[in-house]
Amino acid sequence: MLFQIKSYLKFLWNSKNEHGVHSPFVFNLLTKCFYDKKSKPEYLILNNYRKSLLENKNFIEVTDFGAGSKVFKSNKRQIAKIAKTAGISKKHAELLFRLTHYFQPENILEIGTSLGLATSALALGNPKAKITTLEGCPETSSIAKTQFQKFNFDTIESIVSEFQEYFKNLKVETVTFQLIYFDGNHSKKATLDYFEHLLSTIDNDSVWIFDDIHWSSDMEEAWETIKKHPKVKVTIDTFQWGFVFFRREQEKEHFILRA
Repeated sequence: MLFQIKSYLKFLWNSKNEHGVHSPFVFNLLTKCFYDKKSKPEYLILNNYRKSLLENKNFIEVTDFGAGSKVFKSNKRQIAKIAKTAGISKKHAELLFRLTHYFQPENILEIGTSLGLATSALALGNPKAKITTLEGCPETSSIAKTQFQKFNFDTIESIVSEFQEYFKNLKVETVTFQLIYFDGNHSKKATLDYFEHLLSTIDNDSVWIFDDIHWSSDMEEAWETIKKHPKVKVTIDTFQWGFVFFRREQEKEHFILRA
């Protein structure tokens, strides 16, 4: 906790808003997407999705293949509490919806479904997109699948698999993802392994979003390594998320921005 407080204070000291941005691409992204305060009808669906989980008092046995939880001490967890403490926040779900709506990716990969709160935002952002979402825990995935059916999200393919196993069988040379949301394993090694393995799936407009880049010193080191990669042209650090863009026409720039 102390580490994250120090990281956040450092972030506040270094961060800017749109007035400190001279890149037209990033300026437009901020003003037309990040800072869009208008109400959207899709937000009601996101709220109803969240509400239905918060009302679910059943317990499931969670299989955790990642870096563990800073909240839960046991693997037997109540669905409502997972949704409240471990799922994407309301603010970030709405931002993820706006991002997907803004970029209109056709093929999306989500690494770490959990209960599908983020997945629902992706699905609403572009209802025509094909979404592949990976979850290592069968019971968690089962709850998410039930939710997708309940809310008629029929473009989502839910896959229960350890992430590394899925990547082994993925023919990266035959698939392109326009958006990848990384929220499955907050460790340096896993994050960098996924990054390297999936580089073959990018196109010029691909957007990658890494969750919890300041979760630990390990994750901060992974983020710094990613920023230095020659294929990475633009990054945005919003503290919670790290955004990566591969646009060949851009100058290499790194932004620390309040979102």
